Amino acid sequence: MARRRLGLLSVVVPVYNEEESLHALRARLTAALADLDFECILVNDGSSDATPDIARGFAREDPRFKLVSLSRNFGHQAAVSAGLAFSKGACVAVMDADLQDPPELLPDMVREWAEGADVVYGVRISRQEGLLKRAAYHGFYRLLASMASIELPVDAGDFAIMDRRVVDLIVSMGEHRRYVRGLRSWVGFRQMAFPYNRAARHAGSAKYTLQKLFGLGLTGMVSFSYAPLRLAALTGAGISILAFAAGVFFVLHRLIGFRILGHTPEDVPGIASVFVLMAFLFGVQLLILGLLGEYVGQIFDEVKKRPVFIVDELVGLDPARARGVPEPARGAAVESSADRPEAVER
Repeated sequence: MARRRLGLLSVVVPVYNEEESLHALRARLTAALADLDFECILVNDGSSDATPDIARGFAREDPRFKLVSLSRNFGHQAAVSAGLAFSKGACVAVMDADLQDPPELLPDMVREWAEGADVVYGVRISRQEGLLKRAAYHGFYRLLASMASIELPVDAGDFAIMDRRVVDLIVSMGEHRRYVRGLRSWVGFRQMAFPYNRAARHAGSAKYTLQKLFGLGLTGMVSFSYAPLRLAALTGAGISILAFAAGVFFVLHRLIGFRILGHTPEDVPGIASVFVLMAFLFGVQLLILGLLGEYVGQIFDEVKKRPVFIVDELVGLDPARARGVPEPARGAAVESSADRPEAVER
């Protein structure tokens, strides 16, 4: 394969209340990409601090920095999708604003893309979170990989470089609940792992709460695996077989009268065991109903056809530039400072 020419690199950075990290992010990103033609699209996901004001200031001072502000907090995956939709680079990088994904690695990842890789995804060989969180991540990635209907790399987050055609395919997908790293694997093409050590947060606290992490993991599981449904069916079948066998056994025990551990049919206590069995079966039923409800809920979200995000403001970007974004989702109060730098302030 011929070596790709290094064109524009789009760097998509979702930001949510990251005022303490943005200046360091800008300094490290511009230093790391000094030899590359790049744009940085900061996607403000409904921040309540000074994040959007700082991002507007960046766009005023440096036209390479752009801002997409969403109308509310739509979530990390929706913010990533918004940045991808407005990107125009020959290749697109996705990274978080907390600097756990080092910007200094981007030039090496771009070189791998130039050599022919369509996706260069970061694989975390170490991370700085607490032991419990590391163990949870370790277990989840391997559980999802073992159950998914496609090949999903373990310990790989959203940090990646993607070719333009991969980005366009991801943007064109109409899924409302998005698990971007799963979609990235689903499209296929030539994918390459890029091992790295994940740093601690530069500042502030993690925005992914335990509830959000659980929701993201559940979305990934439901979107890319039917295994929970099959497991529920197998569990139901197994319990039915055991119940039938137990029924036959106890009928024979009652009719024939043989002893069980020295007990005759007349003196075998049964009330406690019945209650335990009933509680177990009710628990299994609720678990299965919950799994079915999760799949039905995802279908319900998809059939409503609501946009993945709604844009409130654009700075340094043309609204018509968005790829695969319905007109209503671009918002009614959108400004572009692409041709008018003085229009950065609303």
